[in-house]
Amino acid sequence: MEAMEKEIWKPGNMLYPLPAVLVSMADKEGKYNIITIAWAGTVCTNPPMVSISLRPERYSYGILKETGEFVINLTTRALVRAVDYCGVKSGREVDKFRTLGLTALPGEQVAAPLIGESPVNIECRVNRILPLGSHHMFLADVAAVHADEKYMDEKHKFHLEKADPIVYSHGAYYVCGEKLGDFGYSVRKKSG
Repeated sequence: MEAMEKEIWKPGNMLYPLPAVLVSMADKEGKYNIITIAWAGTVCTNPPMVSISLRPERYSYGILKETGEFVINLTTRALVRAVDYCGVKSGREVDKFRTLGLTALPGEQVAAPLIGESPVNIECRVNRILPLGSHHMFLADVAAVHADEKYMDEKHKFHLEKADPIVYSHGAYYVCGEKLGDFGYSVRKKSG
């Protein structure tokens, strides 16, 4: 095997691609906002927990800190313009739901709205905020999950891939590609 030549870069965040999610919220007066977050992830299965990280100077930061509730909305090819717009426009200046023609649906467990066009909505309650430096992490408990029935098959299995989910990598958005295998395929015995 040949040795590979690699450049050494200064320490940085190179964990790509990332999910590009729309995080929706409502302030104490009931005004809705949406922010695009690429720094979002699963933290724990039991209890179910997720995290999002954002800069304290962002408009959404104050809302999240005050209310402690938000919804993570998974994104698709059809939502890519909204994903970009909500990442560059501030909710201080524009009503993103109205401007983008997105449907705000009521949450079951939180006051934050769901985005109707998203195939999966994850209602969250902030458990704690961890100041980490440039970004603060909102560690949150999952309060409810909504899955769009149009992506369910006859056996009630959910097929997110049919929604054309997107990811973010180095300043660009990509639709997820072809399936390469199922979990455990590398060690599964071949039938026959």
